[in-house]
Formats: sequence, structure tokens, C-alpha cells
Amino acid sequence: MGAALTRYRAIAWIVGVVLILLVVVGMPLKYAFDNPVVVETVGPAHGFLYMIYLVAAFDLSRRADWPLKRMLLVMLAGTVPFVSFYAERRVTGWVSRPVERTPEPVAS
Repeated sequence: MGAALTRYRAIAWIVGVVLILLVVVGMPLKYAFDNPVVVETVGPAHGFLYMIYLVAAFDLSRRADWPLKRMLLVMLAGTVPFVSFYAERRVTGWVSRPVERTPEPVAS
């Protein structure tokens, strides 16, 4: 599962940086200065990278046996600026330190 986590962490950072570039630089340039060049180039790149992010998040969630709700929340983290960084830290914690399961009582 270590390789899946590494792939997820790398793409989460890449998607986060590209999304911030798109929102912080591209959108103001497009709407305030009527210069859509950044949005036209970075937008499709973010879309492609987000698809890779979804695949990496799905792969990791299946290997870690997460519930559907957690998997969907992690997948949505790539759509909101800065949230992918937070999600990456949380996911790393979940995978590195899985929740200890209480042993089932032995029937006498």
C-alpha cells in the first residue's frame, strides 16, 4: 500500500498547486484583465490531472478498505483550493496509523 500512498500524495500536491494557480492567477487575469490565456492552458491541465487524482484516490481507498463516504470525500478534496493539501495530510495519517480495531470477545 506504500506505493499507492506515494502516488496519491504526489498527485494530491500537483492537483492542489495547479488548482491554486488556476483560481488565484488564472481567474483574476481572465475576468479582471480580459486575458484568458492562463485559464485556457491550466484549466484543461487541471482537468486531466484531476482524473489522475481520482484514479489514485480510488486505488488507495480500495487498498485501505475505506467506506464509500470517506472515498468520495477524499475524491472531492481536489475540487476546492487548498483542501487537497489538508486531505493529503489526513489520508497519510489514516494509512500510516490505521485505527486500531477492538478485538472481538471470545465466546465461552
